Amino acid sequence: MLQFLIRLRPVRPGFLDATSPEEDRIVDDHFCYLQRLAKAEVVLLAGRTTNTDPSGFGIVLLRAENEETARQVMHDDPAVRAGVFQAELFPYRIALVSPEGLEPAIR
Repeated sequence: MLQFLIRLRPVRPGFLDATSPEEDRIVDDHFCYLQRLAKAEVVLLAGRTTNTDPSGFGIVLLRAENEETARQVMHDDPAVRAGVFQAELFPYRIALVSPEGLEPAIR
């Protein structure tokens, strides 16, 4: 399996400061989508920067058999489909992982 990184950025300026009810619903769908993929061991890690200025972004590290499959995972994300997030795909290779692992901030 290959590894890929998806970089996600909000399309609308100020998105991280204030969202509409519809945007909230889409982001909830996005999170549920990533949770399902994590349970299926496709998503290895997902999160975002905590700053809310225009430099903020999210990442998703995932495993896929090829770039086409990884690109499909990216395009199937509800927030990408709805145009709330802009997404870019990069081939990636994890070089190190802490022996303690990573603890999610949200469960």
